[in-house]
Parts: sequence; C-alpha cells; structure tokens
Amino acid sequence: MTTVMESNPDVLRSEAPPPGRKARRPRQQLWIWLMLLPTVVLYGLYTVYPIVASYWLAFLEWNGFTAEKTFVGLENFQAVLADPLFWNSFRITVIFMLAVVPPKVILTLLLALALNSANLPFRTFFRTAYFLPVVTTAAIVGIVMQFVFDPASGPVNLALRRLGIIDAGINFLGDSSYALWTAAGVYVWKWFGITMIYWLAALQTIPDEVYEAARIDGAGAWQLMKSITLPLLKPFLIIITLLSFESALKVFDLMLTMTNGGPFYATEVVEIYIYRWAFAATVPQLGHASAAAVIFGLFVCVVGLFQIFGVRSVQKARAI
Repeated sequence: MTTVMESNPDVLRSEAPPPGRKARRPRQQLWIWLMLLPTVVLYGLYTVYPIVASYWLAFLEWNGFTAEKTFVGLENFQAVLADPLFWNSFRITVIFMLAVVPPKVILTLLLALALNSANLPFRTFFRTAYFLPVVTTAAIVGIVMQFVFDPASGPVNLALRRLGIIDAGINFLGDSSYALWTAAGVYVWKWFGITMIYWLAALQTIPDEVYEAARIDGAGAWQLMKSITLPLLKPFLIIITLLSFESALKVFDLMLTMTNGGPFYATEVVEIYIYRWAFAATVPQLGHASAAAVIFGLFVCVVGLFQIFGVRSVQKARAI
C-alpha cells in the first residue's frame, strides 16, 4: 500500500482535503445559522410559543386582561365537552370537510387531465386563470363574496332572476339552509388551483414512452386513461386527498369574513368557536378557548397521522 501511494502521488492529493477547508466549515455553518435565525425566532414567537401557551392556559381561568389567573385543572375541558355549541361547531367542521374534499379532488383531476394535453390551446393561460384565486387573500375573498351573493343586488341573484330560475332573491349567506353549502362552494373555487397543480405535477411523473408504447399497440384514449393514467395516479390520489382533508380544517379567515359563523351558528366551525370565546365574547375566557383549541388540535393531529400513514404506504408501494 505504501509503495502504491508513493508511486502515485495523485492519490494522496485527491484524498487529502484542500488546505483551509476544515477551517472554513465552521464559518460557513455560522453564516447558515445567521441566515436562519430570523425565521427560527419568528417561528418560535408566533407558532411554537402560542401552541405551548395554549396548553397551559387550558388549565387556567383567565379573561386576558387581569394579572390574576386561577388554576382550575380539567374544568375547562369538561365545560367544552359539555357545551352543545362546541359539538355543533365540530359537526359543522366535519360536514364542511366531507363536502369540499370530494369535488375538490375529483374536479381538479379532470381539469388537470385536460390542461395536461399538449393539443389544448391557451393551456398556460387557463392554468394561470385557475390558479389566481389561490394567491388572493382569503379574507378579501370572503368580503367580496358578501357582495356577490347579496340577495338584492348581487350578480348571482340578478343572473338567476333574469334566467327565470327564481322570483325573489335568495339570501345565500344569511339563510341557514344555504350558507354552509355556499361557503363550501366558495372554498372549492378558492383553493381549486393548488390541487390542480398537485395533479399536474403527478401527471408529469408518467413517462411519455409508456403512452407511446400503448398507442403503438392500438390503445385508444379511454384505454390509456383506464390502464395507464389512473393506476399510476393512485399513490398521488392518497396523498392529495389527505392533504385536502387537512387543509379543509383551516377555513377561519374565509368563514369569518363571509358569514361570521352565522346564521344561527350554521357555519360556525371550531376555529370560529375558539375565536368567539377568546376575543368576541363580552368577557373573554381564554381558558375555555384554549381547551377547545387543544381538543381540536388533537383532532388535527389524528388527521395528520393518517397523512403520515398514507405517505408511508405510497412509498412502500413504489418500492415494490
């Protein structure tokens, strides 16, 4: 070994680290941490600390204004679980989630299949148009939708009247029979583009050679869809569906500005229930709100666990 290395000095030169590299590594790592420091500090202050504080406040009775805080143990959790309005908001959240996910996943898949075609004219324009609502602030969308669905002068009611479908304006956001479903439709429209992008990215993973080989064998469009596209998209279907379920739980800004949980709590999701007890009540009860937030957070964690299991099953299926 010594003879080989001595006879070939290039080996020594290639294996030995360049002078000064070890000295530069700590300095480079220091710069990396300095660049990450603002993000770490802000994330800790506005995400980690509120989560930890909410767990502690759930065991206290505190209105948020006085310095006096009374430890009450599990009383806040008992009060939340005994409150019928909490279970109503939980039921509304689950119904909303089940209402928006299927059309959001299925319709975006159909649209992505159409926009993925190279023969479709102006497909870049359509992709951009469908994605624009995603980058629009949800609170602004909620405020605008109050005017869009106005029963007297809103464009939706005006169009329905001119078509002869209705005789009088429908209060889509003020009637408990329509409010939740109207909010669900707006939510699907608002986040339609992001799910479409997921599907387009999934379609890009299917090699063109597979389609070309099938066409040579005489496969038609439906056979390509049935035998190639849909089977290869199954792993992505699991991931996209679970992501859609999880994102459907975060509708606070849209629902608050559009319906404020009304009418008669018909659209009060758990997030608005928490907000009402923490900030909108005459005497805020942060302990009660924190207990509700902890319970809802555990439910979100359960949904997240399903997402982890789904991703792992997809990875195992692709590894086989």
